[in-house]
This record gives sequence, C-alpha cells and structure tokens, in this order.
Amino acid sequence: MPSGVAAERLYLVDAHSLIFQVFHAIPEMTSPDGLPTNAIFGFTKDMLFLRGLKPTHLIVVFDAPGKTFRDAIYAEYKAHRAPMPDDLQLQIPRIHEMLDAMRIPVLSMCGFEADDLIATLASAGDKLGHDVYVCTGDKDMRQLINDRVRVFNLRKRLEFGRAELLADWGVTPEQVVDLQAMVGDAVDNVPGVPGIGYKTGAQLLQEFGTLDNILANVDKVKGAKKQENLRAFVDKVEMTRSLLRLACNVPLTLEWDKWRLLDWDTNKLLRLVRGWGFRSLADQVQMESSRFAPRSEGDASRSESAAQAEAVQGELFAFGANVSAGNGSTAMPIQVAATMGEHRYELVDTPEKFDAFYRQLRKQKRFAIDLETTGLNPLEAEIVGYAVCWKPGEAYYLPVKGPAGDAVLDNTDVLEKLRPILEGSNAQKINQNIKYDLLVLKQHGIQTDCVAGDSMVADYLLHSGERSHSMEDLARRYLNHQVIPITDLIGKRGKNQINMDQVPTAKVCAYSGEDADVALRLCDLLEPQLADCGLADLYRNLEVPLICVLAELEYNGIRIDIPRLRQLGDEMTRQLADIETQIHEVAGRPFNINSPKQLREVLFKEMKLPTQRRTGITGEASTDQETLERLAAIGHELPKKIVEYRQIAKLKGTYVDALPEMVNKSTGRIHASFNQTVTSTGRLSSSDPNLQNIPIRSEQGKQIRQAFIPAEGWLLITADYSQIELRLLAHFSGDEELRRAFADDRDIHSLVAAQIFNVDEALVTSQMRRMAKTVNFGVIYGMSAHGLAQRLGIPREEAAEFIDAYFARYPKVLKYQQDLLHKAIRNRYVSTILGRRREITGIRAESTYQQRSQPEREAINMEIQGSAADLIKVAMLRISRRLRAEERRARMLLQIHDELVFEVPPEELSPVAALITTEMTTALRLDVPLKVDVAAGPNWLDVDEVKAAELVTA
Repeated sequence: MPSGVAAERLYLVDAHSLIFQVFHAIPEMTSPDGLPTNAIFGFTKDMLFLRGLKPTHLIVVFDAPGKTFRDAIYAEYKAHRAPMPDDLQLQIPRIHEMLDAMRIPVLSMCGFEADDLIATLASAGDKLGHDVYVCTGDKDMRQLINDRVRVFNLRKRLEFGRAELLADWGVTPEQVVDLQAMVGDAVDNVPGVPGIGYKTGAQLLQEFGTLDNILANVDKVKGAKKQENLRAFVDKVEMTRSLLRLACNVPLTLEWDKWRLLDWDTNKLLRLVRGWGFRSLADQVQMESSRFAPRSEGDASRSESAAQAEAVQGELFAFGANVSAGNGSTAMPIQVAATMGEHRYELVDTPEKFDAFYRQLRKQKRFAIDLETTGLNPLEAEIVGYAVCWKPGEAYYLPVKGPAGDAVLDNTDVLEKLRPILEGSNAQKINQNIKYDLLVLKQHGIQTDCVAGDSMVADYLLHSGERSHSMEDLARRYLNHQVIPITDLIGKRGKNQINMDQVPTAKVCAYSGEDADVALRLCDLLEPQLADCGLADLYRNLEVPLICVLAELEYNGIRIDIPRLRQLGDEMTRQLADIETQIHEVAGRPFNINSPKQLREVLFKEMKLPTQRRTGITGEASTDQETLERLAAIGHELPKKIVEYRQIAKLKGTYVDALPEMVNKSTGRIHASFNQTVTSTGRLSSSDPNLQNIPIRSEQGKQIRQAFIPAEGWLLITADYSQIELRLLAHFSGDEELRRAFADDRDIHSLVAAQIFNVDEALVTSQMRRMAKTVNFGVIYGMSAHGLAQRLGIPREEAAEFIDAYFARYPKVLKYQQDLLHKAIRNRYVSTILGRRREITGIRAESTYQQRSQPEREAINMEIQGSAADLIKVAMLRISRRLRAEERRARMLLQIHDELVFEVPPEELSPVAALITTEMTTALRLDVPLKVDVAAGPNWLDVDEVKAAELVTA
C-alpha cells in the first residue's frame, strides 16, 4: 500500500452468531401483524451501528444449508444441536430483506460454514493490507487474530486483539486451535480432553508451547489422571484440530470492488422498518439517509439514493397509495391522503370575534374540538383554550388563558355559551383521544354527549398491532405532515419548561388549530376505511360510545383506605426484614439482595447453583425473575426466598407506598386511566396506576384489594365473568361435551381431569384438577408441552402426554384451532366474534399443536381473548345506559380483566345487582350460557356472594 494511503476497513459479520445473540438477549417483540421481530430488530440495529462506523466494506456471511466437509471428517459433528426455534426461523427471511434494502453484500457457500468464508475473507483482506474486524460471538474466530485482524464484540462494542486474548485466555492466536482442541466443544459435539478446561489448557500451553509438544512430554504433565486422558486423546488430535481449524482457502471469487458498501435503498428500508413497527429505527434511517457510507469513485448510487431520499415521502404518502403494513401484507393497507396544503387558523380573542364564530358553529353538524390545558391530568388541569374545526384547513382557537398582554375570553362565559352545543345531540363531536377532552369538560361542569369519532380509536381498529396511534405518527403516516411538537411551545421537560398559558396565544392558535384540523382530516380519512374493512359497526356502535363510559369510570375513581395501606406497608417492611435475615442465613453471609452482581456471586460462585440462562449484554449468568423461579422449582431454598422477597418488595413499592401518593386531593380518590388503544386483542388496559397487575392469589395482593373501598356508607359490588374464555372456546369449537358441561353448570376442570385421567369425577384429586385447569387455559394460548412442564413442574414427556390426551378427548378443539390457523393464513388476520381484527403473519401451513410458533399462539389466543374483550365492552355499555336510564345512584368504577367493580348505596344493592347480572349474561348470544359471579361488601376483598334469591328487579 502506498505511503500515506489509509488502510481500508473490512467488517465481516457472522450472521447466525449475531442473530442467535440478539434473539436470546431481546425480549419477545412482534410487528403490527404479529410477526416475531426481536431478532430482526436487534440485527437491524447492529447493522445501522456498523454502517455508522463508515467501513469501506461490510459483508454478512450466513451458513449454507446442507452438510460441510467437517461432516465427512466426523459423522457426529454438531449431532446434538437443537433445531432453530420456530419464532427465530420466521425472522431469517426478513433479515435477508433488510440486508438487501441496506445493500449489504451477503455470502454463503455450500460445503463450508460461515466461519470458513470469514476466515478466507479475513486472510485475503489481511494480505491486501486491510484492517479486518470479525463481528461474532464465536470464540473459534479468535484463531484469526493477528496485527490486522481483530474480533469485534458488538454487544460490548469492544475490539479483541492479541493483548485481550492473552489477558482472557492466557494464550496467543497461534495457540487457540490447540487450546480449543484440548477443551473440546460440547455445543458442536467436538471431543476434547476430559478434565481440561481453558485455564488448565492455557497453563499447559504456557509451559510446553504447543499441543504436539504437550503430547510428546505427557510424562512431565502434573497429575496422573491428566496424563491418562491426554494419552487417550492422541488418536483424536488430528480429527479434533481439523474440525476446529478454520479453512482459509475456500474457493471464493474475491470481488472487493463489488463488495464496497453502497448507499442503502431508503424507500425499501423505510417500508420494512415501519412495517415491522420499528419507529426509532425508521427515524434513524430517515435522519441518516443523506449521510451514507463511502463508495467507489464513479458510482452513481449517491445521486440515485439522494433522489430516493427526497422522493420517499411522496411515494409513501401519495394520494390513494396502498402501503403494506409489512411483509407484503394486503389485509388492511394504509390508505393515505394528499399533504395538508394551505390552512387558516383564526384567533378568536374578542367578544365580537366569538359572536361571529358562534353563529357559524351553531350551524355545524360535526366538528372537531381540542382543548389546551395547563397540565396532563384532566381532573386537575385548567382550560387554556378551545380549538374547533369543521372544515379541513380552517380552525378557530378560543383562548381563555394567556400571558400578560394577550387578549383572552372569559372562560365562564365561553363554557356557558358552548354548553348547549357540547351537551346537546345536534352536532357530532370528534377529536384525537377525545376522552381527555371529555374529562376536562366534565371537571368544569360540562357533560358532553354525542361523541361521534376518535381518530386514535379508528386507527387502532384498523391496525391494532401498531405500537403507537399518536397524532404525530398518524399525521406523518396518513397526511405526510409533521405536526408542531409541543416542545416548540413549552420547552423540554425540566425546570425550564413552562405551562401552556404562558405561551403567546397566537402561537398556541397555530398549534391547537393544527391539532383540531389534523383530527378532523384523520377521522374523515379513516372512517371510510373502517367501512371498507367491515369495522364500521364495531367503531360506531361499540368503541366510540365506550369512550364516554371510560371517561365516566375515570371521573368516578375509587376511594382508597390510606390508613390500611400504611398499616400494610409497616407489615411488609417487617416481612422484608425477616426474609432478608433468612436469605443471609441460607447464603452464609450478608450481601445486597438488590445487587445482581452480588447475587450472581452468591448463587453461582459460592453456592454452585446451575446457570439457567445468560444475559445478552455481558454473557454473565442471569439473575432475572425467570431464572430464580426455575432454580426455586428444582428445590433450591435461596432462590425461593429471593423470589418471595422481590414479590413483596415490588407490591410494596408499586401499590402500598405509591397509591396514597396518587390520591386526588380534591376527590380523595385515585383515578386510573383505562386505555382503549394499547393491547392488540382489544382488551382494555389500565395505567396510573395499573390495577390489572395486582395479584389476586397472593396474600399480599388480597390485602391490597382490601384497601379499595366505596363511598362512605355505600357498598362495593364485584361482577366477574366465570371462565369466559373457556366458554368461548366451547362456543367456537362446537365441542358437545364442553358445551354440555357449561350447560349443566359443572366444574369444567374436574370434568376434564376425570376424562383425561380416566377416573370417576368424584375421585379427581386437587393435583389432577390443577393440571387440568392449567391445560384448559393453556390450550387457549397455544401452550406447548415445554410451557406446560414449566408451569406444573413436571417432566416434558409427561406434559406432552397430557396435552395429547386432551386433544384426543376433545378433537373438535384441535380441529377448531387448525381451521382458525388456515383461515388466518388466507386472510392474514384473525377476527373476533364482533369482527375485530388483528393482522398476523408467519403462520406455517403444516403447524402442529406439539410446537406452536409465536404467531400461531397469538392467532389462537386472539379470537378467544378478543371476543372476551368484545363481550365485556358490550356489557359495560349496556350497564351504563341502564344505570342512567333508571336514574340509579350506583356508579361503575373499575374494569379489570373479566371483572367489573361498582359502588352502590345499600338500598340499590338488589336491583343493581340484578341489572348487572342481566346485562352481562345477555350481552352476546353464545351457544353456551354465560355466568357471572356477583358479590358485595365493604371493600374489594371482603365481598360475599349476592344470592340468586336476592337478585330481584327494582
């Protein structure tokens, strides 16, 4: 290489090594259409990182299918390797799509492993004077290290060369093959020397230099057993070394100019990452599209990609375009509108302007209304202004608060003049997340009726798998428009952030007018799409009316017994101290229980417990909850105590200590949010606080429920659907025995146990019933034998036999699931009893119940759980309407899974309990009877069943 010319930098990626690393390191993720994506996400992120290093060459190498030359050397090579997990196998083709979009060269060759191709490329690059970085977690690659070739750890972002190798293993690169030959490779089934690990092997190599020299001087090796094992290994040495030594002479045509890193295909890459739901990566791609890696002279790809970068917005958001939701899906394409174009947002800040505005507003049959407030808590925020829009491109902003010197209207006057319109039914009201506006208005004495639409809810029904339905995302996705960030007005979070009423009203007018305008345009665009997909009735008759019901729940809130929580907190503090003492006694010394490092040292180094899994970042033994539960399940006392300690500490921090701080000072209640657009199945979720995570089986969870109380002198009513998901399974599958069991009101778990274990129902033990209950519910979630074995703490073979027996006894359930999956393959979505949809891809044509993939489990679960969501939402709507029609004082407070919670004055207990029972059991017509367990009492825990005789009509 001529003096002064910088060396070219070559990055070689061991694809399967990296893919397996990120798959096991990153928790389960799914795309909007149900495809597992954790490996795709991690691999894509790493490729973006590597491109950011500006290499001259970036090449990804895959293993080719079929046998290699090593199989001819040793027939048992890699004989014990487990097959690739189904959820990972589904992601490999998508990773290839991503690499193609990034224009990263991909290599593989039959008869050779990826390691051999990498070794050949590294050797050739070294001879050309390139700086070579081998990106892998495979320790075999350490034999390639020299002055120009280094191993690059993508997890730690660290280079690994001669010095690091010597510090870690105590050997040179030239000694790596000899060291690994002695150690062997259990994963690849490569035999080594029994009793010799990396430490002992390194010591021998430090003393004798080479493996050949060690074998020639076996008599000088310390330890009779080592000598014996080394002698027995002599006949295997050459075979083992030939299996471990990488081939640096693969007959590969070296096309260095062709392999230079080029600009990526912005259009295609954005479509992919957005389709997979990777919003942060999409933003990164968009931002970096004009700053590509180096390319060869004369390459025209720069201008080509620059044009793509400029044109991509127009292509993706052109009027009438159909953009796939991901992976070629055509189930529910995103239909987008033209850009927003010109607009006029008028500031209505005088009585004269308000009168002119009001005369026009009274004529409107439909409008978007968006409130600006002083904070995010709707029950504490004050109104700063109102934005109203009934025609795209035109909006009006009515300020009622503003900085000194800015003209504003009187809020009392504005509210009273708007009251008949907001509370009346002559005009339809819409917005993005209109529930917030309803709550603010309700707090100010306005009960808004005739809510007709919400763009957030509309998009959720069209694309329930999307992670976000925010206005910012929807405007960008559908309108090719970037909304004004709120930080442009009030600044970023921190001490310098200001309130909206401190922002000049003209500036707020532009921001708020845009919000109302965008909400109107989105509703006008999305609602016809709902009709095209058969979702209009679900939207219009259930989800939109439910917004008002949820606003009512949030406004009502629920009382908290703060003294009881304080008492429970003191009890938990004592419990934690006692458990901590027991933990230290079992461990034999004190240590910080909350320190993963110290806990790892105690569990795995001092107590020698078996490592269950490793972290994806450092490769250290994991101390997460799943690991501790596994160790506890196989009988280790210390992990069991730590699990107990963590559970109590989490409940104390999340609920016992936190709930009193969340009480609204004005109402004395906590007001949880009930979220309509979060889960992919249609279930409601709760937040601030998340009441759905309070465990109902643990003693501490029950005691927390005891602190939820009704209004003074009133009672709480709980109404819980009994085994609703199993009833829906019986309905959908058509299984006669399951249907008959529910019709006869029998114990379904005992019945199934009796049939599976082939015993009389009277002889079913609690253990048999527990196993039957677990498999009953596991069937709904596509649980595998491995999952059932873990749940029950039984051998996998026994769990498999139990599932086999279940499907043999209930063949219609299996046929139902198979039919559902085949239908999902055709439609690319699964629908519920009311037509709610979830896009799901990645389902295999020949799927079996013995080994379900993640998309298959999600598809099976969607119809059941989504239909349960439909059911309870219908029930909530019907109950709310009847309570209002009958002018009951009773109030609906909470919705938790399949349970509703109310507060009621004692004199209304019987009629309201009857009303609730009637509406819940007749909400939908099924082929099995619906059953509701209704109970009442002084708190959420201490409730007694309301007997059928007491359920009289008012």
